[in-house]
Amino acid sequence: MTSQKTGGHKAGGQPSLGPRIAPELTPSVEELEAQERHLVFRQFGPDDAWALGSLLVELARERQAPVAIDIHRAGQQLFHAALPGATPDNDAWIDRKRRVVERYGASSYLVGARFRAKGTTFEADSRLDPDTYAAHGGSFPITVEGVGVIGSVTVSGLPQLQDHRLVVEALETFLKV
Repeated sequence: MTSQKTGGHKAGGQPSLGPRIAPELTPSVEELEAQERHLVFRQFGPDDAWALGSLLVELARERQAPVAIDIHRAGQQLFHAALPGATPDNDAWIDRKRRVVERYGASSYLVGARFRAKGTTFEADSRLDPDTYAAHGGSFPITVEGVGVIGSVTVSGLPQLQDHRLVVEALETFLKV
């Protein structure tokens, strides 16, 4: 298994995500919860998955980010891309992060942050198999207004906070919020 510190991704030597995703302090649980309240779709179908996934590919290519990108809805993969530098390990991380979103109905980064806020870790106290679930940043719920969580959009390949921020940036752009 890879390092928890970077969310299972290679540390050091990663390309900068540029000025829109500059290194900052780790967001609070409240800030992460606010993101989820605001990043809500009116509807979400295969065409939306294609457009959102294509936007993520564009953002990642601009940054030369070695990521894999995945969008699932109701158990069906609607979009997947692996950019130069992404590895099969990124797909395994995507699956583990996505399962956290499916189980908790919240972003994988928020779930991990809630455990850290209690002075523990997801791995120590969730009672879930760490080979199946990873509460590391990069998977975000696709929530539809009046329906709830119907899927997830996931990025893997950067340190976990950068994975999370890349997804949030794409969602904000896509939803125009």
